[in-house]
Amino acid sequence: MQIMTDSPIRFPGLFGDWAFTASSKALDIGNGIYWYGILIALGLVIAIWWCMNQKSKYGITEDDLLDSVLWGIPCAIVGARIYYVLFYLDQFKNSDGSFSFRKAIAIWDGGLAIYGAVIAVVIVGICVSRHRGYKLGAMLDLAVMGLLIGQCIGRWGNFMNREAFGAETTLPWRMCGPSIAEDMLRWGYVDQAGYEAILSGTLGVHPTFFYESAWNFVGLILVYLVGRKRKFDGQCFLFYVFWYGLGRAWIEGLRTDSLYFFGLELFGVPIRTSQALAAISAVVAGAVLL
Repeated sequence: MQIMTDSPIRFPGLFGDWAFTASSKALDIGNGIYWYGILIALGLVIAIWWCMNQKSKYGITEDDLLDSVLWGIPCAIVGARIYYVLFYLDQFKNSDGSFSFRKAIAIWDGGLAIYGAVIAVVIVGICVSRHRGYKLGAMLDLAVMGLLIGQCIGRWGNFMNREAFGAETTLPWRMCGPSIAEDMLRWGYVDQAGYEAILSGTLGVHPTFFYESAWNFVGLILVYLVGRKRKFDGQCFLFYVFWYGLGRAWIEGLRTDSLYFFGLELFGVPIRTSQALAAISAVVAGAVLL
């Protein structure tokens, strides 16, 4: 994956000819310090601050929260990377077909999957809760608010990287630009005429990064309200799984960079890993809540 650092982005249906041209690289040091990483770090700091202020409502001590954070953050990053590598395995092979560990650890080239992070956090929560003796459900109820904050802010890193956009559309909030047009043509989503239309602005793509950021912001408000009147430990976590799964199942269907389930198909349609997992998790979480 090669990150486009300075390709202009336009929203011709909203802002006319104005173009966003800020580089995705904040500082050109080493492999580069990208806005993507800065925004994730910002989301993490705000998430921890929020959870520190809410912890007493869930019966969680400061020591238990900090221990979970110190274990959870690195494991979440590793989990997100492993999940991505598994479903994009062909990108991490050498010319002779062997697995390239060097490519797999090159996280600065992009490639994280939120579901891998969530799975890793739950596993860490189970382990740490058993060691520390706190209620796992209560900690997860608190953690999902921080997770939603991080997702709200972190998705704007996709915007800065010119990635994670959707299929073509003519809606007023369509997003377009040279790198978007090139990607859509290269992936076969548009023909030459479509490529020219995206360049001119008469055609664009769904800004799915914004859809998910907005969906998660609404989810944060709803989880907070559920938390004020929760009836059992784990209720907020289940609601998060339901809400996020519902939104992700819809948004993933619009994206053009989905992870596919090892080339398998259902009714002749390739199975999108995140969409299938989102739909299943939403149904299961909704059933448990009911």
